[in-house]
Amino acid sequence: MLPTPSGSSVTGHLNGELTSERAGIHESRTYAMTLRGPIEPFSEDRARQLVAEHEHQRGPLLPVLRALNDAFGCVDRASIAVVADALNLSEAEVFGVASFYADFRDQPPGGSVVRVCRAEACQAMGADALVAHAAGRLGVLLGGTTADGRVTLEQVFCLGNCALSPAVMIDGEVFGRVDAARFDELVGLGE
Repeated sequence: MLPTPSGSSVTGHLNGELTSERAGIHESRTYAMTLRGPIEPFSEDRARQLVAEHEHQRGPLLPVLRALNDAFGCVDRASIAVVADALNLSEAEVFGVASFYADFRDQPPGGSVVRVCRAEACQAMGADALVAHAAGRLGVLLGGTTADGRVTLEQVFCLGNCALSPAVMIDGEVFGRVDAARFDELVGLGE
């Protein structure tokens, strides 16, 4: 059982039911860490189509890069020239923006993305040890993806869950007070 603020608690496990109880109110929902559907393989024609859908917006570069990232799982190097040409920018400008923002990847992520918070509150509560444990158990460094493509391990600098540090986000869902055992449980790593 994972304690949460205001006297509530959360129980559950990977690929099961997550049950929350707070002030006599019981809520349940299904939670499963599953591989995402297939990401489209890069196609210059599809990239041009995505650029065309956003090129008339004011400041289109970020929306275009987001669309490419969403469609292909990353901003493929080949798409840099397509975007630069369509938006009348240099390839260096497009690459500079794409490489500046951590959410724009240069390779597709694993089936699940696990982000460990490394901000001050989480560090004070053991985030560095959690990162070391996660990297060791998954066999990857931060920013890496497991050999089977199942999990990508990343760092993030604040999930806004400081009171429940250390915090981890798995595929957009935030979990608090995560220790090594809880990490293994959430990611589905057996003994």
